[in-house]
Amino acid sequence: MVAPEVQASGELSAKLETALVRELFAVWKQINASYFRAALVAPTIELTRSESVLGRWTRRTRTLEISRPLLLSQPWGAVVEVLKHEMAHQYVSEVLGASDETPHGPAFRETCRRHGIDAKATGLPASPPGGWGASAEGSFADAQEARIVERIARLLALAESPNVHEAQAATLAAQRLMLKYNIESRAIPRDYGFRHLGRPSGRVNENDRILAMLLGKYFFVEVIWVPVYRPAEGKRGSVLEICGTASNLAIAEYVHAYLTHIAERLWHEHRRAHSIGKNRDRRVFLSGVMAGFADKLARDATTHKEAGLVWVKDGDLHGYFRRRHPYVRNVRYVGTRKNETFSHGREAGRRIILRRGVEGSAASHPSTLASGKSVRLLPPRGGS
Repeated sequence: MVAPEVQASGELSAKLETALVRELFAVWKQINASYFRAALVAPTIELTRSESVLGRWTRRTRTLEISRPLLLSQPWGAVVEVLKHEMAHQYVSEVLGASDETPHGPAFRETCRRHGIDAKATGLPASPPGGWGASAEGSFADAQEARIVERIARLLALAESPNVHEAQAATLAAQRLMLKYNIESRAIPRDYGFRHLGRPSGRVNENDRILAMLLGKYFFVEVIWVPVYRPAEGKRGSVLEICGTASNLAIAEYVHAYLTHIAERLWHEHRRAHSIGKNRDRRVFLSGVMAGFADKLARDATTHKEAGLVWVKDGDLHGYFRRRHPYVRNVRYVGTRKNETFSHGREAGRRIILRRGVEGSAASHPSTLASGKSVRLLPPRGGS
């Protein structure tokens, strides 16, 4: 459905476009303060019709251009990355005064490195949606990571076993492999990227917060809720950002999609079993499911700890995370009521077995899961 303020041609109305430029300038001010210590002087922000040039800083006119098609076709996170990229150009030309070097020369690259900004000429980071094997750079540069992801995919395929004990053993083995690989890789310099998971929303529910927590605690990524803007609606919201290596981003994204799907399915099964007509307690049940799966992961972590596998967060990853987010604000929130519905959800969550849900040749030839090709997630087969 097209928003009333979006014209049939796909163009924004004058009202929405004005609000959009205002929002871009607000983000510019926030980036200027947090990244560049307010060293930049406000430019003119202009929307262009270009589809080939996503953004451009013009020193002569002090204009920062952003592509209108980019704003309407890409997630807000991609728009912000392009804006950061062009602001890095502005910083180099106006603050550092490095006008004699090429546009993407040493001063620009160092500025981007220091602030966790993508320095590629396009200004748009490749962060492909969904699927095993998709990395922050479109393919796995490191063959060892590719082999690890392939082995994890094979183990999750074994978790399709109808025998619950065999399935649980396969899932534990996959977790142990992830843990062992990340422990052994801590001393090796690694490249990091980021992804935004799920759809932006105006409200972050407790089940979403619990899911974000368990990704950060058990799947080797840093997590943060970041503000986004929805140009077609003229509304603000939030989306979950994860930071990590290419393989860990792919796995965490898969887990996020899997658990989001399975929790909804468990809720529908619960409604049918208890003849519930409305969705009033849906969020409570979903929170219970995520809390139950977190219980299960904590229990599994104890098993790994007894085997001598204890992972300490990678300092390099935290450094990358803090460069992207120099100022992080922690917010307290009130959880949902812990009633009988929550308990039912929690018990269902404790029984979830993480399985592989993919289709096509990747299902029968797991090596393709590490090839960088897009693999569509499918609903899990069989039970929970």
